[in-house]
Amino acid sequence: MLDTLTPDDLGPDFRSVITTQEYTRATPIEGVRLIDLRLMVDDGGSFAELVRFDESGRLLSIPEFQVRQSSYSQVLPGAVKAFHLHYHQEDVWFVPPTDRLLIGLIDARKASPTYNQSMRFVMGGGKAQLLYIPRGVGHGGANIGTQPATILYYVNQHFDLNDPDERRLPWDLLGREFWQITQG
Repeated sequence: MLDTLTPDDLGPDFRSVITTQEYTRATPIEGVRLIDLRLMVDDGGSFAELVRFDESGRLLSIPEFQVRQSSYSQVLPGAVKAFHLHYHQEDVWFVPPTDRLLIGLIDARKASPTYNQSMRFVMGGGKAQLLYIPRGVGHGGANIGTQPATILYYVNQHFDLNDPDERRLPWDLLGREFWQITQG
């Protein structure tokens, strides 16, 4: 029996197709913050404090962010809601731990040190997190599950139906496969 195995110990049919699962977080985009929240679980359920505000309505976890509006969005199974960005607005997203949403980000800010860099990760899925998205960072989500997924989000601008600060980018800007479950 061999103590270790090397690629040369595999047959040629397998050597050429072997890959390694990615376990590290994507390199962060400048200004994006993924904030872990404390999810307290007991035999009766769970509880997570989402945000605390100071006396001026600013988030304690993101002091430069002042909430102007809170909204709710539901993403149906198989739906991709992407990509869009804002010129003025910044977002703070929360996906409940009971849901699961594949998040995609792309830095469209030409002066950013992470210009054109993308991030792909899951929110929800048993974790409680806040995601801060600066203006100019394209963002969206895909429901790769079988149940509707919820996004609760806070913004620092009021939505104006007559002049919405929503600029659309193609949903498949990073390729259709970007929004698919990684197989293997």
